Amino acid sequence: MDEEQREPGGEEGLQPILDLGSSLIRTDRGTIYVLTIVGQIEGHQLLPQTSKSTKYEHVLPLLASVEGSDKIDGLLILLNNGGGDVEAGLAISELIASMSKPTVSLVLGGSHSIGVPLAVSAKASFIAPSAAMTIHPVRLNGLVIGVPQTFYYFERIQERIIQFVTANSRIKREDFTRLMLQTGELAADVGSVIYGEEAVELGLIDRIGGLSDALKELYGQISRIRN
Repeated sequence: MDEEQREPGGEEGLQPILDLGSSLIRTDRGTIYVLTIVGQIEGHQLLPQTSKSTKYEHVLPLLASVEGSDKIDGLLILLNNGGGDVEAGLAISELIASMSKPTVSLVLGGSHSIGVPLAVSAKASFIAPSAAMTIHPVRLNGLVIGVPQTFYYFERIQERIIQFVTANSRIKREDFTRLMLQTGELAADVGSVIYGEEAVELGLIDRIGGLSDALKELYGQISRIRN
């Protein structure tokens, strides 16, 4: 794609916005790359064309370009997603968490399932008061071989998620595990749905806020690096 061969958000037009839902904010305080992660996180399996999706093969090189660009000072991640491929979501989350540049995430609407690690991957996280986050165990669609190794594999994947979330937020492991395995809240499923203030009280998300709050935090991070 053209945007992979030039600076993210290059001057050739609006193609990055149309293809990836991304844009640049340029001010005297710094240049911020805005990345939206919406719909389902698409992994190795293609989703139907009628589904909104974020493709990990687009996002991973894009994040690498943002990190390596001298023209971009920080990254703002806008989240409104419904989960998706676990390993693809973890790959994006790990890449964001490993960036040296200032990063801020903002949950708008919702960031569910594998969207939870995405929400906590930035150096600072915000959530709108009405936004929701669904926490539940790892699930698999399709054929499942009913042997102990299958359940051990699920357990190991789940442990990877727990370790990442607790390492990148202030939530206690026992609280996150309790929310993940809670019964009686989700219809026909195990897990929990939490909203803005509760996510902050639990330490999963740093602060309640909106766009202006997220930008203020990001510019603050940029200023501290420059000084």
